[in-house]
Amino acid sequence: MIFFFFSLSVSAQKKERDTILVTDSLLLKSRYNPLSPSKAAFYSAVLPGLGQAYNKSYWKIPIVYGALGTGIFFYIDNSNEYNRFRDAFKRRLAGFQDDEFFDINGDMSGPDVSDQALQDAQETFQRNRELALIITVGLYVLNIIDANVDAHLKQFNIDDDLTFQPVIFRNPIDYRLSTGFSIKYKF
Repeated sequence: MIFFFFSLSVSAQKKERDTILVTDSLLLKSRYNPLSPSKAAFYSAVLPGLGQAYNKSYWKIPIVYGALGTGIFFYIDNSNEYNRFRDAFKRRLAGFQDDEFFDINGDMSGPDVSDQALQDAQETFQRNRELALIITVGLYVLNIIDANVDAHLKQFNIDDDLTFQPVIFRNPIDYRLSTGFSIKYKF
């Protein structure tokens, strides 16, 4: 008879716990949209930083625009320098001696920058421009990935039912301090 009563008690506790778990899972479903990671990634792909705003990570928006703006600045700057040296090199090959690098110090002794130096500078700025473009595209993709991962982590269950924390305690036998980790799981 006692065994039967005990099983009823356990069954009632299990039913109550299952009800709480169902209620908690419904709360989690209503609080977190399972499609939000793809929405955040889409928003960030359409307009950089919009996915971070969707995730309410507003502090990341200036970082996104700073990174992309820096990449775009270096692309434009290297492109302008490439065009300067390319135009001067083309004019030299055509036989003109009026480019900005021909007589820099004004001594009329001949070209101050050689044709080979113009070509080398042109190739260097072209390589830097392409590198700036690749880095800017990589930062744009990283912006999308960050929005997606941040939205996934918003759905991650962080509550006190599962804890992992460091513990310092005194050994009751020899009174020395001991350190370790405590793992707690509440049902």
